[in-house]
Amino acid sequence: MRLSRYVPLVYILLLLLPIYWLLNMSFKTTNEILGGFTLYPHSFTLDNYRKIFTDPTWYMGYVNSLYYVAANTLLSLVVALPAAYAFSRYRFLGDKHLFFWLLSNRMAPPAVFVLPFFQLYSAVGLFDTPWAVALAHTLFNIPLAVWILEGFMSGVPRELDETAYVDGYSFPGFFVKIFIPTIAAGIGVAAFFCFMFSWVELLLAKNLTSVAAKPIAAVMTKTASTSGYELGLLAAAGSLTLIPGAIVIYFVRNYIAKGFALGRV
Repeated sequence: MRLSRYVPLVYILLLLLPIYWLLNMSFKTTNEILGGFTLYPHSFTLDNYRKIFTDPTWYMGYVNSLYYVAANTLLSLVVALPAAYAFSRYRFLGDKHLFFWLLSNRMAPPAVFVLPFFQLYSAVGLFDTPWAVALAHTLFNIPLAVWILEGFMSGVPRELDETAYVDGYSFPGFFVKIFIPTIAAGIGVAAFFCFMFSWVELLLAKNLTSVAAKPIAAVMTKTASTSGYELGLLAAAGSLTLIPGAIVIYFVRNYIAKGFALGRV
C-alpha cells in the first residue's frame, strides 16, 4: 500500500522529464549538447533565448502564430455557437446526418486540403497571411466546437429559453445575456481544444505561408546550417512554445474537468 503512494509521483516525474530535458538543452550550446550526456548545463548560456528575442524571423514567428490562433479560435466559436444551438434545440430533416458530416470533416487529415487551400488562397491573395491559416483551421475546429458545445447546450433545460421569451427577451438578447453565460464551461472547453489544435498544427501552417506570416513551428524547421541543426536554439524555441498552452490550460482547467464529467470531451 505504501508503494502505491509513490505511483502518482513517479508518473508526474516521468511526464516532467521531457520538459526538464528541453529546458536543460535550451541553456546549452549545440556543441555541449552533442558532446555528451549532462544533467545540467556546464556552460550556461542565454544566447539561444537572446537570438529569439532579437531576431525578427524568430519573434515574429510567435507573433504570427498567436495572431492566427487567436483569430481562428474566435472565428470558430462565433460560428459554432449558433450552429450548436440549432442542433441542440431543433429537429429538422437530415439533422443527424449533417451532424455526422461535420464530424467527418474533423476526421480528415490536413494533408488532403493543402493543395486546394494553396491554390484558392493564391488566387484570392490570402497566401502568406495569418488569415490563410486561421481560415484553414476552422475546417477542423468548427466541427469539434459544435460537437462539444452541443453537448453542453443539450444539458440546459428548454424551459430557460421559454422563460426568457416570456420575460420579453429577443433571441439575440437571450442568447448573449442568458444562454452564453450558462454554458461558459462549454465555451472554455471548446476554446481550449481549438487553440491547441491551431497552435500545434504544422502542415497547413507551413504550406500556406512563405515569409511574412511564417509561424514559429515553421521557423523551427529552418534552423539547419552547414554545421547541422542548432539544437540549443531549437530547444529554446520549443520551451517558449509551451508557455501559451500552459497559460490557456491554467485558465480553463476547471472547465475541462467539467467537460470530462459531462462526458463530452
